[in-house]
Amino acid sequence: MAQDAAEKQRRKSERSGAVGSGVTAFFVAAVLAFTGYQAVMHSDTPLPQEWNPTQPLRISDPVTAMTGWKLNRAVASEEKCLAALDGHAALQPLAPLEDSDQCFIRDRVDLRAVGQSRLAPVETRCAIALRLAMWELHSVQPAAAVFLGTSVSSIDHIGSYNCRVMRTASGPSTRMSTHATADAIDIVGFGLADGNRIRLLADWEPAGPRAEFLRTVRDGACDWFSLTLSPDYNRLHADHFHLQSRGWGLCR
Repeated sequence: MAQDAAEKQRRKSERSGAVGSGVTAFFVAAVLAFTGYQAVMHSDTPLPQEWNPTQPLRISDPVTAMTGWKLNRAVASEEKCLAALDGHAALQPLAPLEDSDQCFIRDRVDLRAVGQSRLAPVETRCAIALRLAMWELHSVQPAAAVFLGTSVSSIDHIGSYNCRVMRTASGPSTRMSTHATADAIDIVGFGLADGNRIRLLADWEPAGPRAEFLRTVRDGACDWFSLTLSPDYNRLHADHFHLQSRGWGLCR
């Protein structure tokens, strides 16, 4: 009997200990959650802007693990997209264009420049403009400094909006191109501050600083665009980068 009573008491103590441990763990988790919330939300938070998920994307901020998430939030809202581009692009918001059920531009802008780089006037989506601005500052200009010893003064394109079907190596597709909704832009080269020009068709090969620059900015585009196609993809892209704001993450 004494043994049974002792065993019952031991089990009761274990249950009490388990409950007590659970309550303690819950309390600790609640305190940590509250502390984390205060660290993020408090006006005097020590968390840097670029790491704070409650703060909007700023193009000039250092790139962190939060940058891609902030970019995706910004391009999902015309208001947030335009706010992020303020001071970092020359553009004019335009009324939406609705050519048909398949061909349209929403969040439409007339874009003339991003960062230090001019563009020939192009009508595109705000999302493309914002992705171009991130690419220009964080990928294109650093690569130009490293490989070419100068800066980029223009990003040269052959358009964004085009109401057409996809082109494939085997001929036209039955699917509409992302150009039909201005969710892509085609880049053919760059103008440099020293007066030289870089062209994919002429400079992708042979190996050298120009080719290294082009491959580096191609790889950089993959950080900012959802899909990036280059001359390495197929012959249809021998003369341009296809930079797309939506897609499945292909980078080639």
